[in-house]
Amino acid sequence: MPPEAADLYAPHGRPGRFFNPWGPRPHGVAAVLRWKLSPNPYDKRRRPEIPVVRHDGTPLGSHGDGTLTWVGHATFAIEDAGSVVLTDPHFGPRALVPRRKVAPGVPLAAVPADAFAVLSHNHYDHLDRWTVARLAAGVRWYVPPGMARWFRRRGIDAVTEVDWWQQVRHGGWTLTALPAQHWSNRLSQGRNAALWCSWLLDSGRRRYYFAGDTGAFHGFREIGRRFPGIDVALLPIGAYEPRWFMADQHIDPAQALDAFRDLRARRMVGMHWGCFDLTDEPVDLAPRELAEVLAAGRGGAAGKAAWGDTVRVMAVGERWRVPAAGVAGGGA
Repeated sequence: MPPEAADLYAPHGRPGRFFNPWGPRPHGVAAVLRWKLSPNPYDKRRRPEIPVVRHDGTPLGSHGDGTLTWVGHATFAIEDAGSVVLTDPHFGPRALVPRRKVAPGVPLAAVPADAFAVLSHNHYDHLDRWTVARLAAGVRWYVPPGMARWFRRRGIDAVTEVDWWQQVRHGGWTLTALPAQHWSNRLSQGRNAALWCSWLLDSGRRRYYFAGDTGAFHGFREIGRRFPGIDVALLPIGAYEPRWFMADQHIDPAQALDAFRDLRARRMVGMHWGCFDLTDEPVDLAPRELAEVLAAGRGGAAGKAAWGDTVRVMAVGERWRVPAAGVAGGGA
């Protein structure tokens, strides 16, 4: 392990008191008020342009191994190894207050009863009570520490807590919870009472990295070292302005490319935009900024020529087959 990665393996708290051991803490009330009372430099009167692919009515699980569908925001449906995996499933009409801008790209009824889900953290745009209550009872959940009780209080016992660097098996899958630089809060849970995480989802043929929410941090390099051959990194590109407030918790499009490079992933898909109006920038700005950064040549091997191939932004409801590269299972 590189010396600079030691704090990624350090104690990071317990239920009720979790923290990022390398330092950043969530902003306090004074900073939130400063942000909310400051003028927004962006004009949001224009109707956002959010591409949508109409769902064809076929159920999830019928499209072949390696099929990735963007449901919207941080929700993807991954079909591989005979299973359907949902990331931060949110099919509901609101993220507490913000209304959904476009309908989910996949109807809830298309999710099979034997699907399973991974959760990155408990913020309302990632954990949706409306969705949890309506998914089939057979859906199994994998969540960070401090979250199992929330599910069990709602009658869901098929839930497993997984701490950073721990692995569990689900069928042919190996699921590894990994660090992220973020925080947690919910009306029914105190600030940082539950942990936050990212996920490495290994089907045996493909490796998917799901970042959840995160600021820029040195963990991407260590994850890339521990888990070589990531086939696709699902990275947030939206909800990033103003930077003075959002930088510690949300990467921007340029930082997403930096993370992609540090992870040494083969491909990247941008997410966390176009669905909920959470921050100062328009909800459809992130893909345009990402395209500008690529055109300027940042992102190492990605570059301008890789737009739409190595680096992708999908339409809501779009399906894409992730090429396999013969990945071995397990972490180093």
